[in-house]
Amino acid sequence: MRVFLARYGIHISKTTVHKYMNKTLNLAVIIMRKKPGYTAGKKHKIFNNLLCQNFTVDHKNKVWCTHFTYMRQPNGRFRYNCTIIDLFYRSAIASVNSDYINTDLAKETLKIALKQEKYPKNLILHSDQGQQFAFWEFVLFCKEQGITQSMSKAGCPYDNAAMERFFNTFKSCFYYRFTFESVEMLYKMTKEYINW
Repeated sequence: MRVFLARYGIHISKTTVHKYMNKTLNLAVIIMRKKPGYTAGKKHKIFNNLLCQNFTVDHKNKVWCTHFTYMRQPNGRFRYNCTIIDLFYRSAIASVNSDYINTDLAKETLKIALKQEKYPKNLILHSDQGQQFAFWEFVLFCKEQGITQSMSKAGCPYDNAAMERFFNTFKSCFYYRFTFESVEMLYKMTKEYINW
């Protein structure tokens, strides 16, 4: 930084630049929260991985990806979000928040996506091996809708990288940048961001 500024005849220290950036320009770095270490759980895999890390799709409503993320509420409790993205556009087509991370949340999100996209046929739904996606109620619902399920390898986030990237952007560009005064405000702003 000092070498760069010296080129233009400006001689100030890095500390001074830092002070001006913080106080005058109101610029600050966003520090990502450290993620807890991975703990291997029970494997629930009942479907093969049909994507094999190939996230290129030639038309819409061919492959959807889904996943959960968590957000801390103003009262300290967690709120969970389930989102489905279309790999063709890499954008969300359905997103639902809930106090519980369960099959009902996954199923409700899928119902909204299907209604939004007018019940597409020959659809692949890719997810991780979460028990929410392996539970018989969710599996049966997918079969009834003609949806083929695909699952990542256990403990391998690269197999669902499109969703991991979506939630990374969601948290760094939206969630970590705001303070939410109420659960209602968190819900409203999340919906606005996801549907933007």
